[in-house]
Amino acid sequence: MKTKKNRLVYADLKKLTDEELAAEITGMRGTHFTLRSQSVTEKVEDHSQFREVKRSIARLLTEQTARRKQAGAK
Repeated sequence: MKTKKNRLVYADLKKLTDEELAAEITGMRGTHFTLRSQSVTEKVEDHSQFREVKRSIARLLTEQTARRKQAGAK
């Protein structure tokens, strides 16, 4: 998956399977947890990572919700 500092490319989200999408969400949530832990225990060099990771999680969840709605409509 193409990323630019943890930023997801929307076109690549469409190509993921449902299982891969769920795995990506779990991975991004782990990244977010790691960043939060680092901010407490040590200095974080690039604070913009928080925004990018949270937005990537939101993109993934939006795609997942859209797929669920589409599957329910069929």
